[in-house]
Amino acid sequence: MNPSLASLICACGIAALFYLDKDRSVRTSKALWLPVVYLWIVGSRSVSVWLGVTPPDGTNVQIDGSPLDAAVFGVLLATAIVLLIRRSSRTRTLLAANWPILIYVFYCLISVAWSYHPEVAFKRWLKACEDVAMVLVILTEGLPGAAFRRLVSRVGFLLFPASVLLIKYYDSLGRGYDPSGGISNTGVTTNKNELGLIVLVISLGALWNVRALLIHNDEPRRGRRLVAQGTLLTFGIVLLQMAHCATATACFVLGGGLMLATGLRAIRIRPARVHILCLAIILVGGVALLVGGEGNAAHALGRQSNLSGRTEIWAAVIPAVSNPIVGDGFESFWIGPDVQKVWRSLSGWWHPEDLNEAHNGYIEVYLNLGWIGVGLISLILISGYRRAVAAFRLNSSIGGLMLAYIIVSAVYNITEAGFRSPHSMWIFLLLAIFSAGGIPAGLFGHEKLKILASRGGAASKTAASDKFIPERETVYAVGRF
Repeated sequence: MNPSLASLICACGIAALFYLDKDRSVRTSKALWLPVVYLWIVGSRSVSVWLGVTPPDGTNVQIDGSPLDAAVFGVLLATAIVLLIRRSSRTRTLLAANWPILIYVFYCLISVAWSYHPEVAFKRWLKACEDVAMVLVILTEGLPGAAFRRLVSRVGFLLFPASVLLIKYYDSLGRGYDPSGGISNTGVTTNKNELGLIVLVISLGALWNVRALLIHNDEPRRGRRLVAQGTLLTFGIVLLQMAHCATATACFVLGGGLMLATGLRAIRIRPARVHILCLAIILVGGVALLVGGEGNAAHALGRQSNLSGRTEIWAAVIPAVSNPIVGDGFESFWIGPDVQKVWRSLSGWWHPEDLNEAHNGYIEVYLNLGWIGVGLISLILISGYRRAVAAFRLNSSIGGLMLAYIIVSAVYNITEAGFRSPHSMWIFLLLAIFSAGGIPAGLFGHEKLKILASRGGAASKTAASDKFIPERETVYAVGRF
């Protein structure tokens, strides 16, 4: 097929998906497009790469970055902050309910002081704050459940079909070469692992949407929306196969299995069983990734894909940190002098200087923030898990989804560095933890379907909003998050 014709068909298909998924029974603000656009960028390529804007000669991209990208992210962050100030009441409630994340972000700011490039570390810290801001924009919506559903749909409807289009008809954009010379499918991203990651987090949300539509027969426009969400999920499964990313595929199976299992009556009536289920998934997933999973880092450096390759990287980076208590500073290890110790340790490898992550999230945090950072990340995961279990007892649907994201994140970071910014896995982990903390706080998760049509008007109070309903206005507050 001619690429131009394929592009036209793809554009029409994307428009059709948006049309089929349209649901006028719930309303979300236009501000939701902020995190959608942010995830379009984080989940694909930077604006400068899409526009072909190259940095001036002699520029160190890893240190200096792109002025265009900095301007785009700056505008998004400033807009999000202004919006959150207007939603200050709900914002404060969510932040107070998730104090471990605030402590971690504050410690990251403090660590800028001992970074080798403090100005670079501070700019990266601002990007990390943008992750938190975008998550808060989503969850301070009047109906955060509907906001999450639309976020997943809007991101997936564009990135998934576009990835297939680029892979099939635009080889120079949709495919690339790994360091060993092999061809890999990258889609809208820059490498197959990033493609697998964005497909993983969006596909879990699509699976949850499909499950909810199958269970609830009274959903408005259920048939059309089921077609749209089913198509999105199908795209996700196909792209996981095309990406050949074993980590993302394994995590999708584990997360999807956990989500579906928590919907079983045997688990719902005995919530304590969810602990056994989550522990089993972590153990099985960890062993599968370490023993039978892909060795992406080792393969990229010219070694075979096996456990020994990854352990050599870990053995090289762990002793390279000058201060194991506090690390080299926020996101600073790979741009500081300690990285040269890693290059010397891996001198027999092919281009060890191309390595820019430890391929283990926990070790990556240790390199930048030391044992204190590892302890804070552990606190975030443990407290997030406890809150998700508490949310599961109140709302099994949202609790099961949030548990899936938290457990998947814990497993994913065994072989990939996902506790960094901007990173899709980190964003959805924050989204899961903030959501789980918001349910006991009463912000959302308890809304009931209401149709209010009063000639004189009525006052509607939900867990997330308190606003007047004008005369003859029909409002649906759907709470099946």
